[in-house]
Amino acid sequence: MSIDEEKIKSLIKKVANEFEYNKQGILIEISARHIHLSKEDLYTLFGNAYQLRKVRDLSQPGQFVAEETVRIIGPKGEFPQVRVLGPVRDETQIEISISDSYVLGIEPVIRMSGDIEETPGCIVYGPMGFVILKKGVIAAKRHFHCCPDTAEKFGIKDGDSIDVEVKTERSAIIKDIVVRVSNESFDAIHLDTDEGNAFAIKSGEKGRIIK
Repeated sequence: MSIDEEKIKSLIKKVANEFEYNKQGILIEISARHIHLSKEDLYTLFGNAYQLRKVRDLSQPGQFVAEETVRIIGPKGEFPQVRVLGPVRDETQIEISISDSYVLGIEPVIRMSGDIEETPGCIVYGPMGFVILKKGVIAAKRHFHCCPDTAEKFGIKDGDSIDVEVKTERSAIIKDIVVRVSNESFDAIHLDTDEGNAFAIKSGEKGRIIK
């Protein structure tokens, strides 16, 4: 059996690149509860032709924290100030933790962002009006935003699941993190506040991908 030396060298280089990148760690960001508004709902809540006022950019290109907040009311409880994130989307979506869902009194549904069919709704109040949502409240499934180059380094693709090791006072291997590959992505793992608290992770800490 002949040995393809060039193929072996290429494989060694790929493994070395992957190891070096992973050794530095993958950024972990903790997402607090927030809301993405459709243009129609934005106008209902804040007034016709209203424009969100950006406070700061988020790590994912084009996304930002807005100055505006809304009041979210469920069958059991409420959150008086939930931050709006921009830009506007096609449909309104609220991302909360499972603990938050118990406060609101709604059934927790874990979904990827954008997958809001057959999810709970709630009432959203703004300074100029209110919206009764029939769907759109989710606990976001943990995920890894990455660019195509990073995906190639690790031999992963959009829709795959990975496990990530974190070393904190509550060190753990977090399983089933969904990979989301995009040319516009900045490499970052997104967990919600329940997950961050469970593993004593703060935004800005690093994790290591376990294959």
